[in-house]
Amino acid sequence: MKGAVGVLVLVHGGLWDEEMDAERFWGRTGVVAGLRDAGVAVCAPDRAMRAGSWGAEAEQLVAGLPDGPVVVVGGSNGCSVAVRTALAVPERVRGLVLAWPATAGDARVDGRLPAEVAPLLAGGVLRGVADEELTELRMPVAVLPAVPENPVHQRRTADALLALVPGAVELPGCPEPPHPLFRPEGLVAALAGFSRP
Repeated sequence: MKGAVGVLVLVHGGLWDEEMDAERFWGRTGVVAGLRDAGVAVCAPDRAMRAGSWGAEAEQLVAGLPDGPVVVVGGSNGCSVAVRTALAVPERVRGLVLAWPATAGDARVDGRLPAEVAPLLAGGVLRGVADEELTELRMPVAVLPAVPENPVHQRRTADALLALVPGAVELPGCPEPPHPLFRPEGLVAALAGFSRP
């Protein structure tokens, strides 16, 4: 990503009251340590999981962003927060990675979620984001699919994002953390490569 400098901000997955935080998603899985060992400045804040809207989550994330330009990496449902953040402060976000984007609009998946989550399920390809907003992203964007795909992270979601976001590129896919088959090395290499000039 030509000319990019700054901190990689890792936005973890999870939805509503799921037992997920940055340490479980990025820390214990070796992603944070791997990026730091590769010389990448990184921060991994906890999301406001019960904020009630993706915009409110993004607002909290923006308030805590480190100084200077950032590359925001959203994982799973964190992709919705990452995009809302990029739309809110495009002058701060020098790049965006949408890793293992959670599939929206699948009744089999959505039907298993608690009723209080319903307002968070609306949107287009991504929950909480209209497809037209995705076409307005002007920073470099990369999409990293779940490999193998699963009901929550379907390949069709990654393909739709690649088609909608201008100039989006695909990074090599892998299982999402904290999946037992996840290994951080490939992800670390892909993120470090994308975030450097």
